[in-house]
Amino acid sequence: QVQLVESGGGLVQPGGSLRLSCAASGSIFSINAMGWYRQAPGKQRELVAAVTSDGGTNYADSVKGRFTISRDNTKNTVSLQMNALKPEDTAVYYCNAIRIEGLGRRHYWGQGTQVTVSS
Repeated sequence: QVQLVESGGGLVQPGGSLRLSCAASGSIFSINAMGWYRQAPGKQRELVAAVTSDGGTNYADSVKGRFTISRDNTKNTVSLQMNALKPEDTAVYYCNAIRIEGLGRRHYWGQGTQVTVSS
């Protein structure tokens, strides 16, 4: 089992910044990738950003140039620096980890942290 604990959410005005952090614990061996998803009211959960163990990154088009994902060298923490926030960034943000288990892979999720962008 992998446990993911998020922190850093809150209320911010448009144009402001927040930094989300996620710490993984438990069976952290063989975690391949970590990232952040978000789900806004009435919308499906979507991938925001992800980083693989070799440092490769991927971002949703809507956040490119504004958000930066990073992962430490222990491969068990991941952060999301969010700048120039917009009201449409309002959502519950979930930390995600993918762990190789046997011949397949398994997704693990954090509890979610609320990000609200409003003036």
